Amino acid sequence: MPEVNETVAAGLAAYYEFVAEQLHKWADLLSNEQFWRKPYPYGNSVGHLVLHLRGNLNYYIGARIAETGYVRDRNREFTEKQPPPMEEALRAFDRTIAMVVATIRKQKTEDWGKAYTAEREPEAADRFQIFVRCAGHAYHHVGQIV
Repeated sequence: MPEVNETVAAGLAAYYEFVAEQLHKWADLLSNEQFWRKPYPYGNSVGHLVLHLRGNLNYYIGARIAETGYVRDRNREFTEKQPPPMEEALRAFDRTIAMVVATIRKQKTEDWGKAYTAEREPEAADRFQIFVRCAGHAYHHVGQIV
């Protein structure tokens, strides 16, 4: 029987990979113009949601757990005036998911309960909670794409 740590890591990693697959299921059908077009004046384009997910995961998991040194500019995630081509944005998103999965797989049993703090994240008190909260946040935004 696998240890709890292996089960938790495998389950979380698989869920993040599922979120990425779901994002690609919808985003890959779009042209670059469609990817960056807002659905209505106050909404977010698919592209800006992808930038936001990258920023969210790179900050909350990359910078705060994997110690990547990432510096987040959250406002720019939604307002980028010169966005990258769709293919580039999606490749960067995939690299972010790969970083998250690698970080999950590096966690030891004692790491999941380590104290966690970050700007704009008062609820996640430990690493396990932030991995779960970020997974839910990512899937929420992928659901907005549909």
